[in-house]
Amino acid sequence: MKYVIIGGDAAGMSAAMQITRKDPYADIVTLEKGGIYSYGQCGLPYVIGGLIESTDKLIARSAETFRERYAIDARVHHEVTKVDPVKKTVSGVQTLTGESFSIDYDKLLIATGASPYMPSWKGINKHNSYCLKTIPDAKRLQEVIEQGIRHVTIVGGGYIGLEMAENLKRRNIKVRMIQRSDYVANMFDKDMAMHIHEEAKKHDIELILNENVTEVKGKDRATAIVTDKNEYPTDLVLVSVGVRPNTGFLIDTGIELKQNGAILVNEYLETSLEDIYAAGDCATHYHIVKKQQDYIPLGTTANKQGRLAGMNMIGKKRTFKGITGTSILQFMDVSAAITGLSEKAAKELEIPYQCVQIQSKDHAGYYPGASPLHIKLIYQKEDFLLLGAQIIGEKGVDKRIDVLSTALFHEMSIEDLEDLDLSYAPPFNGVWDPLQQAARRVSN
Repeated sequence: MKYVIIGGDAAGMSAAMQITRKDPYADIVTLEKGGIYSYGQCGLPYVIGGLIESTDKLIARSAETFRERYAIDARVHHEVTKVDPVKKTVSGVQTLTGESFSIDYDKLLIATGASPYMPSWKGINKHNSYCLKTIPDAKRLQEVIEQGIRHVTIVGGGYIGLEMAENLKRRNIKVRMIQRSDYVANMFDKDMAMHIHEEAKKHDIELILNENVTEVKGKDRATAIVTDKNEYPTDLVLVSVGVRPNTGFLIDTGIELKQNGAILVNEYLETSLEDIYAAGDCATHYHIVKKQQDYIPLGTTANKQGRLAGMNMIGKKRTFKGITGTSILQFMDVSAAITGLSEKAAKELEIPYQCVQIQSKDHAGYYPGASPLHIKLIYQKEDFLLLGAQIIGEKGVDKRIDVLSTALFHEMSIEDLEDLDLSYAPPFNGVWDPLQQAARRVSN
């Protein structure tokens, strides 16, 4: 059986490893557009900030390792431009030589990921505006920063934008963030995102809100960025306004795509065409709370989907149960996490809901070092079914968001949260965990 995998990172190589471990006689070919396999993209901001000394630390396995240790035909600089589901072939170009290639397959996995969206602003070019998605992106950004950059303007206030703001401040670089809506971190509800605004102000990160960028000035290096309201001098522009699935080469194949270009997959990671699978940032992700296909590209999901796709490709059937939309980020001195539906999402889905918010402490208030914990729970109005949660604080955010994600996975109610047997000792918690404090406020 010949397996071809397009994409050499999280989803693709998780699948390849499952196939080779469970079928040592499998013929596996992996095709990577770039020159680097299996690396932790989420660590890139921390390389820029100096917490991680080199991008080499992010590489889990090289292409040579896959070839020599696992007998996987791991090819680099192979860009796939066409899939023929009738002839069962993939074809494309070797980007270093310009030579074309064509490979037949029995089973195909598409794991091409996503690419940063670069707007078509006036004056924007590869010399004055940067993005951060790959190791070459990070090296390019590092190189220009080390030339004496003193001020960076970040366009976009999502995960990468906020993490980069933190890491640039770590290097004593002045940071401005421009967001076209009225608050950054808009994966959160506005009332919770205000805690992130406070943190930005505390650390002298300038927030420009409700302005749309129209132009980047400067040919070889940015000198200013122009919005529909003002012009701001800067030394560097970092664009972080979202990603798009890398699926343009599939338009004429008959593979069903969502409106944003993501490949529609079922619970076995199968596409609409026989023997073709998809996983990771190029595919859809079933949302357990929404009860529908969604698109929330995260490394955790890519690894899970890839692993399961590999198992299903060799006939060891296992379903992808779905996501709850759980994520966490560090921004300066606080952690901010979300799972399930925000209030905004519940409104869009027309779900009757209610919210409860509390401010508590991460551990017993009388024990030294207790810090504030801001918690918001969203629940269904009629039956008190938990729908989502947001938590922001200095400590204890991560463990509690994971409890709530587990609760969402098992469709628990607010009352069920009260019944959980959670750990307690004064250095770690109060006798009533803050989650249970919030749940009790609802029942009261």
